Amino acid sequence: MAAISLVPVFMVGLLGSVHCAGMCGGIVSAFSASPAPAARSFPVAVVTRGTSGALDSALRVLAYNSGRIGSYAAAGALAGAAGGGAVTLSGLPAAQAGLFWLANLMLVALGLYLMDAWRGLAQLEALGRALWRRLQPLMKFVMPLDSPLKLLAVGGLWGWLPCGMVYSVLLTAMLSGSAGAGAAVMAAFGLGTLPVLLMLGLVGQRVRGALQRRPVRLAAGLVVLAFGVLGLARGAAGLPSSWLDVLCVSPAPMVHR
Repeated sequence: MAAISLVPVFMVGLLGSVHCAGMCGGIVSAFSASPAPAARSFPVAVVTRGTSGALDSALRVLAYNSGRIGSYAAAGALAGAAGGGAVTLSGLPAAQAGLFWLANLMLVALGLYLMDAWRGLAQLEALGRALWRRLQPLMKFVMPLDSPLKLLAVGGLWGWLPCGMVYSVLLTAMLSGSAGAGAAVMAAFGLGTLPVLLMLGLVGQRVRGALQRRPVRLAAGLVVLAFGVLGLARGAAGLPSSWLDVLCVSPAPMVHR
Protein backbone atom coordinates (compact mmCIF):
# COMPACT_ATOMS: atom_id res chain seq x y z
CA MET A 1 0.00 0.00 0.00
CA ALA A 2 1.20 3.56 -0.72
CA ALA A 3 2.82 5.45 2.13
CA ILE A 4 0.70 8.15 3.73
CA SER A 5 2.24 11.56 4.37
CA LEU A 6 2.10 12.52 8.03
CA VAL A 7 2.09 16.26 7.25
CA PRO A 8 -1.67 16.59 6.56
CA VAL A 9 -2.41 14.28 9.50
CA PHE A 10 -0.39 16.51 11.84
CA MET A 11 -2.10 19.61 10.43
CA VAL A 12 -5.54 18.06 10.90
CA GLY A 13 -4.67 17.49 14.55
CA LEU A 14 -3.37 21.05 14.94
CA LEU A 15 -6.34 22.69 13.22
CA GLY A 16 -8.85 20.29 14.76
CA SER A 17 -7.72 21.44 18.19
CA VAL A 18 -10.38 24.13 18.00
CA HIS A 19 -12.84 21.28 18.45
CA CYS A 20 -10.81 19.84 21.34
CA ALA A 21 -10.89 23.23 23.07
CA GLY A 22 -14.68 23.22 23.13
CA MET A 23 -15.20 19.53 23.83
CA CYS A 24 -12.72 18.89 26.62
CA GLY A 25 -10.78 22.11 27.25
CA GLY A 26 -12.24 22.55 30.72
CA ILE A 27 -11.45 18.95 31.63
CA VAL A 28 -7.85 19.31 30.45
CA SER A 29 -7.48 22.45 32.58
CA ALA A 30 -8.80 20.57 35.60
CA PHE A 31 -6.52 17.58 35.05
CA SER A 32 -3.48 19.82 34.84
CA ALA A 33 -4.19 21.69 38.06
CA SER A 34 -2.35 20.75 41.24
CA PRO A 35 -4.41 18.83 43.82
CA ALA A 36 -5.02 20.42 47.18
CA PRO A 37 -2.27 19.21 49.54
CA ALA A 38 -4.67 18.43 52.39
CA ALA A 39 -7.52 16.80 50.49
CA ARG A 40 -5.39 15.03 47.87
CA SER A 41 -8.54 14.48 45.84
CA PHE A 42 -9.63 15.50 42.36
CA PRO A 43 -7.65 18.50 41.05
CA VAL A 44 -9.05 21.88 41.99
CA ALA A 45 -9.30 24.70 39.48
CA VAL A 46 -6.55 26.85 41.05
CA VAL A 47 -2.96 26.10 40.08
CA THR A 48 -0.28 26.66 42.70
CA ARG A 49 1.54 29.93 42.10
CA GLY A 50 5.31 30.30 41.78
CA THR A 51 7.99 28.53 39.80
CA SER A 52 7.50 25.15 41.45
CA GLY A 53 3.76 25.37 40.81
CA ALA A 54 4.33 26.19 37.14
CA LEU A 55 6.74 23.27 36.72
CA ASP A 56 4.30 20.94 38.47
CA SER A 57 1.48 22.07 36.18
CA ALA A 58 3.65 21.58 33.10
CA LEU A 59 4.60 18.07 34.23
CA ARG A 60 0.96 17.19 34.83
CA VAL A 61 -0.06 18.50 31.40
CA LEU A 62 2.72 16.56 29.67
CA ALA A 63 1.91 13.38 31.59
CA TYR A 64 -1.79 13.54 30.72
CA ASN A 65 -1.17 14.28 27.05
CA SER A 66 1.49 11.56 26.78
CA GLY A 67 -1.10 9.02 27.92
CA ARG A 68 -3.68 10.42 25.52
CA ILE A 69 -1.35 10.29 22.51
CA GLY A 70 -0.26 6.79 23.53
CA SER A 71 -3.89 5.67 23.35
CA TYR A 72 -4.25 7.24 19.91
CA ALA A 73 -1.16 5.36 18.72
CA ALA A 74 -2.52 2.08 20.12
CA ALA A 75 -5.84 2.63 18.35
CA GLY A 76 -3.96 3.49 15.15
CA ALA A 77 -1.95 0.27 15.39
CA LEU A 78 -5.15 -1.76 15.69
CA ALA A 79 -6.76 0.12 12.79
CA GLY A 80 -3.67 -0.20 10.59
CA ALA A 81 -3.37 -3.92 11.24
CA ALA A 82 -7.07 -4.50 10.58
CA GLY A 83 -7.11 -2.37 7.43
CA GLY A 84 -3.94 -3.92 6.06
CA GLY A 85 -5.26 -7.41 6.65
CA ALA A 86 -8.58 -6.67 4.98
CA VAL A 87 -6.97 -5.16 1.88
CA THR A 88 -4.51 -8.05 1.63
CA LEU A 89 -7.33 -10.56 1.80
CA SER A 90 -9.35 -8.72 -0.82
CA GLY A 91 -6.33 -8.41 -3.14
CA LEU A 92 -8.16 -5.69 -5.07
CA PRO A 93 -6.39 -2.42 -5.98
CA ALA A 94 -9.85 -0.93 -6.49
CA ALA A 95 -10.60 -1.56 -2.80
CA GLN A 96 -7.46 0.32 -1.80
CA ALA A 97 -8.31 3.25 -4.04
CA GLY A 98 -11.86 3.29 -2.70
CA LEU A 99 -10.58 3.54 0.85
CA PHE A 100 -8.35 6.46 -0.08
CA TRP A 101 -11.36 8.22 -1.55
CA LEU A 102 -13.31 7.56 1.62
CA ALA A 103 -10.47 8.96 3.76
CA ASN A 104 -10.48 12.21 1.78
CA LEU A 105 -14.26 12.43 2.00
CA MET A 106 -13.88 12.11 5.76
CA LEU A 107 -11.46 15.07 5.70
CA VAL A 108 -14.10 17.08 3.85
CA ALA A 109 -16.67 16.05 6.45
CA LEU A 110 -14.28 16.99 9.26
CA GLY A 111 -13.67 20.41 7.73
CA LEU A 112 -17.42 21.04 7.56
CA TYR A 113 -17.74 19.76 11.13
CA LEU A 114 -15.11 22.20 12.41
CA MET A 115 -16.90 25.02 10.60
CA ASP A 116 -20.22 24.01 12.21
CA ALA A 117 -21.61 23.67 8.69
CA TRP A 118 -22.46 19.96 9.08
CA ARG A 119 -22.66 17.94 12.29
CA GLY A 120 -22.81 14.47 10.78
CA LEU A 121 -19.53 13.37 12.36
CA ALA A 122 -21.08 13.77 15.79
CA GLN A 123 -23.14 10.68 15.01
CA LEU A 124 -19.93 8.63 14.84
CA GLU A 125 -19.33 9.34 18.50
CA ALA A 126 -22.27 7.12 19.35
CA LEU A 127 -20.25 4.17 18.03
CA GLY A 128 -17.66 4.59 20.77
CA ARG A 129 -19.98 5.17 23.69
CA ALA A 130 -20.37 1.47 24.45
CA LEU A 131 -16.60 1.08 24.83
CA TRP A 132 -16.33 4.31 26.83
CA ARG A 133 -18.99 3.12 29.27
CA ARG A 134 -16.76 0.15 30.05
CA LEU A 135 -13.57 2.19 30.38
CA GLN A 136 -14.90 5.18 32.32
CA PRO A 137 -15.33 3.32 35.64
CA LEU A 138 -11.58 2.54 35.58
CA MET A 139 -10.86 6.19 36.31
CA LYS A 140 -11.80 5.69 39.96
CA PHE A 141 -8.70 3.52 40.39
CA VAL A 142 -6.36 6.41 39.56
CA MET A 143 -8.01 8.97 41.83
CA PRO A 144 -6.77 11.23 43.30
CA LEU A 145 -4.66 12.58 40.46
CA ASP A 146 -1.68 13.34 42.68
CA SER A 147 1.21 11.95 40.59
CA PRO A 148 2.45 12.06 36.97
CA LEU A 149 1.92 8.32 36.62
CA LYS A 150 -1.75 8.69 37.52
CA LEU A 151 -2.08 11.54 35.01
CA LEU A 152 -0.44 9.29 32.41
CA ALA A 153 -2.98 6.58 33.17
CA VAL A 154 -6.00 8.89 33.09
CA GLY A 155 -4.75 10.39 29.83
CA GLY A 156 -4.54 6.88 28.42
CA LEU A 157 -8.15 6.29 29.38
CA TRP A 158 -9.31 9.69 28.13
CA GLY A 159 -7.81 8.95 24.73
CA TRP A 160 -10.69 6.51 24.17
CA LEU A 161 -13.35 9.19 24.75
CA PRO A 162 -15.84 9.09 21.83
CA CYS A 163 -14.77 11.75 19.32
CA GLY A 164 -15.85 12.07 15.70
CA MET A 165 -12.61 13.83 14.79
CA VAL A 166 -10.48 10.97 16.13
CA TYR A 167 -12.62 8.42 14.33
CA SER A 168 -12.23 10.23 11.03
CA VAL A 169 -8.42 10.12 11.33
CA LEU A 170 -8.55 6.45 12.34
CA LEU A 171 -9.85 5.73 8.85
CA THR A 172 -6.61 7.17 7.47
CA ALA A 173 -4.70 4.95 9.89
CA MET A 174 -6.53 1.95 8.43
CA LEU A 175 -5.19 2.88 5.00
CA SER A 176 -1.58 2.83 6.20
CA GLY A 177 -1.45 -0.95 5.74
CA SER A 178 0.31 -2.02 8.94
CA ALA A 179 0.19 -1.68 12.71
CA GLY A 180 3.38 0.39 12.84
CA ALA A 181 2.27 2.79 10.12
CA GLY A 182 -1.18 3.12 11.69
CA ALA A 183 0.39 3.97 15.05
CA ALA A 184 2.56 6.60 13.32
CA VAL A 185 -0.49 8.19 11.70
CA MET A 186 -2.36 8.52 14.99
CA ALA A 187 0.76 9.65 16.86
CA ALA A 188 1.23 12.42 14.28
CA PHE A 189 -2.40 13.42 14.75
CA GLY A 190 -2.00 13.42 18.54
CA LEU A 191 1.17 15.52 18.33
CA GLY A 192 -0.76 17.98 16.20
CA THR A 193 -3.30 18.46 18.98
CA LEU A 194 -0.55 18.82 21.60
CA PRO A 195 0.31 22.55 21.29
CA VAL A 196 -3.24 23.74 21.86
CA LEU A 197 -3.98 21.27 24.65
CA LEU A 198 -0.73 22.24 26.37
CA MET A 199 -1.83 25.86 26.28
CA LEU A 200 -5.27 24.90 27.55
CA GLY A 201 -3.70 23.08 30.47
CA LEU A 202 -1.33 25.91 31.39
CA VAL A 203 -3.40 28.99 30.52
CA GLY A 204 -6.95 27.69 30.52
CA GLN A 205 -10.07 29.63 29.67
CA ARG A 206 -8.38 32.53 27.89
CA VAL A 207 -7.08 30.26 25.14
CA ARG A 208 -10.29 28.25 25.08
CA GLY A 209 -12.40 31.34 24.48
CA ALA A 210 -10.17 32.56 21.66
CA LEU A 211 -10.22 29.20 19.88
CA GLN A 212 -14.00 28.97 20.02
CA ARG A 213 -14.47 32.20 18.09
CA ARG A 214 -16.32 31.58 14.83
CA PRO A 215 -13.63 33.10 12.53
CA VAL A 216 -11.04 30.75 14.05
CA ARG A 217 -13.25 27.69 13.57
CA LEU A 218 -14.06 28.73 10.00
CA ALA A 219 -10.39 29.19 9.10
CA ALA A 220 -9.39 25.85 10.63
CA GLY A 221 -12.28 24.04 8.95
CA LEU A 222 -11.50 25.55 5.55
CA VAL A 223 -7.89 24.34 5.65
CA VAL A 224 -8.92 20.80 6.63
CA LEU A 225 -11.59 20.91 3.92
CA ALA A 226 -8.91 21.94 1.42
CA PHE A 227 -6.77 18.91 2.32
CA GLY A 228 -9.71 16.64 1.56
CA VAL A 229 -10.67 18.40 -1.68
CA LEU A 230 -7.04 18.30 -2.87
CA GLY A 231 -6.87 14.56 -2.25
CA LEU A 232 -10.14 13.97 -4.06
CA ALA A 233 -9.03 16.10 -7.01
CA ARG A 234 -5.74 14.23 -7.35
CA GLY A 235 -7.51 10.89 -7.17
CA ALA A 236 -10.07 11.93 -9.79
CA ALA A 237 -7.51 13.39 -12.20
CA GLY A 238 -5.01 10.56 -11.72
CA LEU A 239 -2.18 13.04 -11.35
CA PRO A 240 1.35 11.58 -11.11
CA SER A 241 3.37 11.66 -7.92
CA SER A 242 4.72 15.10 -7.07
CA TRP A 243 5.39 17.40 -4.14
CA LEU A 244 1.61 17.45 -3.61
CA ASP A 245 1.89 13.96 -2.13
CA VAL A 246 3.19 15.66 1.02
CA LEU A 247 -0.04 17.62 1.38
CA CYS A 248 -2.75 15.07 0.74
CA VAL A 249 -3.98 11.55 1.25
CA SER A 250 -4.02 10.33 -2.34
CA PRO A 251 -4.03 7.01 -4.18
CA ALA A 252 -1.87 8.44 -6.97
CA PRO A 253 1.39 6.69 -5.92
CA MET A 254 -0.48 3.38 -5.81
CA VAL A 255 -2.27 3.83 -9.15
CA HIS A 256 0.81 4.66 -11.19
CA ARG A 257 2.99 1.59 -10.64
